[in-house]
Amino acid sequence: MPSLNDLLAELTSGDDSRAESAIPGLTAMGEDSIPALLDLTHSPDSDHRWWAVRALANSPHTRTENLVPLLSDSAPEVRAATALALCSHPHESAVPALIKTLADEDSLTAGLAGNALAAIGVPSVLALLEVMKEAGVGVRIIALRALSEIKDHRAIKTMMDSMSDDSAIVQYWAKEGLDRLGLNMVYIKP
Repeated sequence: MPSLNDLLAELTSGDDSRAESAIPGLTAMGEDSIPALLDLTHSPDSDHRWWAVRALANSPHTRTENLVPLLSDSAPEVRAATALALCSHPHESAVPALIKTLADEDSLTAGLAGNALAAIGVPSVLALLEVMKEAGVGVRIIALRALSEIKDHRAIKTMMDSMSDDSAIVQYWAKEGLDRLGLNMVYIKP
């Protein structure tokens, strides 16, 4: 088996296929590879940071609290990779940072943050309901999509209220959420 340094060299080689092939070896090293990967998340090279997050996402030994700060990375691709990694390592401690990330300037990152909140499930419901009160339309769409996937009855009032939103996409996710909750009915605007 290659050494940790050899695998890290492959991960940061600049060759995507070589980097991807290093990930199983890093994962097989278990907890021993985590400190080196976390160090790599501080690299000045955004590609190195991205590959570090990609490898951390693959490891069952990665802790959610190690990923959360990376949602603030300067590179949108690193933020997106982090949000995706949090889908594999969902924990309620990530909810506040993910709620903030729903408004990320990068729409992919924002959408992946919504996926991570849905993966966290019930512990993210109250924060999603709160963000629905004050957020712009883009954030409300992602929040409603997450709420519809979680299927928590506490979202019914918010979904009902969203049926009269000016945005057709907000209305769509509100109806989808209500349907997923088993509240299939005809919604009419008074």
